[in-house]
Amino acid sequence: MKKILFLIILVNTLLSINLFAAKNLYVSYQQVPKQVYKNQRFEVNIKALITTKNFDYITTSFLNSKNIKVLNPKAKWKNTFDANYEVKYFFKANKGNFTLPDFSIKLVKNGDIIETSNLSSAHISYSDIARGNERFSNIIAKDFKLKAYKTKQYNNKESLTIIDIDAIDSNLEDFYLHGIKEQGTSKLDNNYPKQNLIYYLVLPVHKKKVEFDYYNTTTKNFITITVPLILQNELVSTQTDLNPNDSSFEKYKKIALVILLIVFIIIYIIKRNKIYLIISIILLIISIIYLMPNKTGIVKKDSYIYILPTDKSTIFFQIKNEEKVEILNKKREFIKVMGIKNKFIGWIKEENLGKN
Repeated sequence: MKKILFLIILVNTLLSINLFAAKNLYVSYQQVPKQVYKNQRFEVNIKALITTKNFDYITTSFLNSKNIKVLNPKAKWKNTFDANYEVKYFFKANKGNFTLPDFSIKLVKNGDIIETSNLSSAHISYSDIARGNERFSNIIAKDFKLKAYKTKQYNNKESLTIIDIDAIDSNLEDFYLHGIKEQGTSKLDNNYPKQNLIYYLVLPVHKKKVEFDYYNTTTKNFITITVPLILQNELVSTQTDLNPNDSSFEKYKKIALVILLIVFIIIYIIKRNKIYLIISIILLIISIIYLMPNKTGIVKKDSYIYILPTDKSTIFFQIKNEEKVEILNKKREFIKVMGIKNKFIGWIKEENLGKN
């Protein structure tokens, strides 16, 4: 009986040793923030100690998360040195009752999972900053740099400002300024943790500056950014008014043409000379053509609106839905249009103009 009991204990001990020896994957948190803010992008760094080389790659599954988004779920594990591996996942939460996921890390060999190790969710506190701050731009960043800005006349009453922003560990996709009716993203380069944003603002021509705040995660303070609105002596398209029909020069030309037509009609009535009749008819035809309303069309959904009629021109916004437009001008493969409903003016590629 004692021998049987001894054998059972020996077998269990050996099994325990084998089970312990079979474990090759050990995972833990390398870095987790203690607190995050609403819409802030934050980083969770996970490390793994792998005591075997008998695997092809590592995968991660995200389990039991709530009100949080994984921004780079396909991030690759990197071998830092020897048997140590590391991966960085970026997250974003917009509600206070969020839960970081549990991480299930697996070793894979020939398409089969050979070992799994789980890492429980870490607790992170949450704060909704800048309530009531109308200057807050929604941006939370480790570093924020206003690279460049440029203001041009948009129409007779408004200016168009383009700003170029670089940021690190930021959420530039959420950039928004309160109190500005017409604004939007022209371009967003997202090579996280670095981001670049080209943004446009349409403002009253008399406005001299724009100020907004962002929250700096290094200094733990709000920082105010000032954009001077220095109007250049040129208009958005070709240094003439964006809408030719609105310029004083164009109005004077139309008035002069009508007056000239009336004068030659009167001369013909008085003189009864056919030459004046022919001139009057020609002027009448020119007046009809010149005073005829511009043609209209439909700009296709997702079309880009360019500042200038060139491929290298800045894109200052993208049409989200089909827009009915008035056709103002044409240069090569570009067409100058004015939005009938939303009152934007700019250039589109000819291929993006549809029929009514």
